[in-house]
Parts: sequence; C-alpha cells; structure tokens
Amino acid sequence: MRFCFILEEKYVHKPMPMVIADQLEQWGHEIEVLQPYVAVTSLTDLSLTDYDAYVLKTVSDGPGLTILEAAEAVGIPTINNSRAIRLVRDKAVAAAYGYARGLPIPLTYFVGHPRALGKVPHEIYPVVVKPSNGTSLQDIHLVRTPEEMAALSLDETTHYLAMHYVENTGFDIKLYVTGQEVHAIAKSSPLHDSVQEEEVPVNREMLKLARRVGQVFGLDLYGVDVLETPQGLMVVDINDFPSFYGVPRKVASIAEYILHAAYRCRRSRERKVLSIQKQKVLRRQESKLVAAQLMRYNPSVRRVQMN
Repeated sequence: MRFCFILEEKYVHKPMPMVIADQLEQWGHEIEVLQPYVAVTSLTDLSLTDYDAYVLKTVSDGPGLTILEAAEAVGIPTINNSRAIRLVRDKAVAAAYGYARGLPIPLTYFVGHPRALGKVPHEIYPVVVKPSNGTSLQDIHLVRTPEEMAALSLDETTHYLAMHYVENTGFDIKLYVTGQEVHAIAKSSPLHDSVQEEEVPVNREMLKLARRVGQVFGLDLYGVDVLETPQGLMVVDINDFPSFYGVPRKVASIAEYILHAAYRCRRSRERKVLSIQKQKVLRRQESKLVAAQLMRYNPSVRRVQMN
C-alpha cells in the first residue's frame, strides 16, 4: 500500500510521526513524505489519488490541514479526518461541542481578550485560564479570586478559556487511543506538584469515556486529558495525534491501525465498484422525445390528473 505522511515543519526533528512511517516501510509498504512548507502540491491532476491514505500530525492552522482536506475531497481516507482535527484544535469549539453531546466537561467560558476576564462570574471561581488554541502549557493559570485575575498578565493577542476548577487528585490522566487500544498514563499537572509519570490500569469508566470521545469527535488517534474528581472523570482537553509519550508498543499499534483502516477503505471502494458493475445498464424510461412547446398537442403523452 502507499501512504502519504504530511510532515509539518514543527515535527521535522521529532520522532512522531516519522517513526510510524518507518514502521510501515519496514513492513513493505511505500511511504512518501510531503512537507507542505517547502513544496507545491498539485490539486488538479491525479497525484492526490495516488495513495491509499494520508496521515497528518498537524499544528494549529498549519498548511498540512489544507492538503488533508483536499485529499478527503477527492475520496482518499485520512487519519485523523480534517473535521475532527478542526473540532478539537479550537478548545472553545471542542468544549461546546463535547458538552452539548454529554461529555463531562467543566463549566467553561470563552474570553476574546484578556481584559474581559474580569467579567467571568464570581461564583465559578476558582478558574483555570488557558489559551483557546491550546498551544502553551506555560500559559495555564489557576486563579482563585477576582483580585488574582485582575493581576494576571497575559498575551493580548490570544483568546482564552476560563474553566471552572474542579477539585481532583492533583495529577492528570492521559487517555491515549492508538486506534483500537486505550492506554492511561498518570502525568504531572501544570497546576500541581510533579508526580511519577507511569502507566495505570484502564478501568471501565476510562474505557467508556475514551470510546465516547472518539465517537463524538470522529477521531482515530487521539489523547484525552481527564481528572479524577468526586463527580467522576472530567474531560479538560482533547488532542488529535498527540506524542503518546509513555505508551508501550505505540509505534506498532498505531502503524497496525493505519494499515487496517486503509485496507478497510480499499475493500469498501472495491465493493462499491463491483456493485455498480453488476447493476443493469440505466435506460431512459421513454425513448421518444417531444419538443416542450408541442407536449400538449402530442396524443401519446400521458397526462397526470391533478385532484
């Protein structure tokens, strides 16, 4: 099979996703790497359809997403799909979309400019303030009072979320979904002291939540940041194609899933073509043509009686 890996500039010197491409190549599949920031990509010939699937680990508003959408437009499967990526990349949209579909997400407000943070309702304090594009962990702040909020210094070119802080165990749990497998990794929270980062057992609640997030957003490879709270698990972030840090056997697991997904799509296309070939040739219902202005004079034309 042939796969196109779209490599954004940010990931040129990082292992993910090229370790996945290398694994597929070792298994005998053909890999092409497309670097959209240094290449021109033809959109009007058949070159987009030369692949069985496209794979993208994107950055926010990166050029790779446009190429991914173009591939989808001509019927080539993509991992992840572009709509899912766009839904989770804007954290404000992800929060609204997920909450509306029953995901356990804390009360969240969108703030178009830092000066508007003072209007966050007092009753939802303490709040976590973070960029709505989710680009920097250093810009995540726990604010306990309106006075602390007034003293907060933030980038005025960035939009923010103000999310109600829910009491929790003091560390994050990353649920990583590598296609079919779900892994849980305990990780240090940017709001608390560091903890030993290690894999923990995936319980039924974690499995159900990870599955539901994938169904809601249509993601194949993704991560869900959750907190263990007295009210149960709460979702505080969703990421498409994360680093999967700490996940054992992640390379083989992700490569296997991409391969199987491409095979499924290929078989589906082949079945559709076969089904069309088996159909009878389409024929016109009436072989005689009549000029429109002469229709009412033609005695052989059947007329519909309107009641």
